[in-house]
Amino acid sequence: MARPKNCRMVSEMPGVVYFKPRGIPLTDLEEVVLTVDEFEAIRLADLEGLYQAAAAERMKISRPTFGRILESAHQKVAEALAQGKALKIEGGAYQMMEMRTFNCAGCQHLWQVPPGTGRPTECPACHGRDFHRLNSGLEAGPAQRCRNRCGKK
Repeated sequence: MARPKNCRMVSEMPGVVYFKPRGIPLTDLEEVVLTVDEFEAIRLADLEGLYQAAAAERMKISRPTFGRILESAHQKVAEALAQGKALKIEGGAYQMMEMRTFNCAGCQHLWQVPPGTGRPTECPACHGRDFHRLNSGLEAGPAQRCRNRCGKK
């Protein structure tokens, strides 16, 4: 019997969960499914440019596991691009990371930052420096349980 997968911490969900070649009806396309944890691995390694060790620490998994997730994600994206398939992002063994919420006193803008990334230096909306972290009771809400039924919170 295979060992159950540990939950992978994900800091944000993708804004768009479906990509397809232009001009081809969806009914004529094959789908490639990219899991949410694979999407997070691509985001951390390729978009944020983190080394695998740092990205693995953010996802709370080992570096070799991160490497396997990233390799699988790259293969799926390459398959979708090279063979003209639709790419769907869903599922996987992940858990949403509790985010830190900040409030700007100048413009009242609210924004969230993942833990372990340091304190922001300015408000992303007005670039003001008068902002505060909200109390834990006002933060984004309770952490979600693992989607892989391991029950971890």
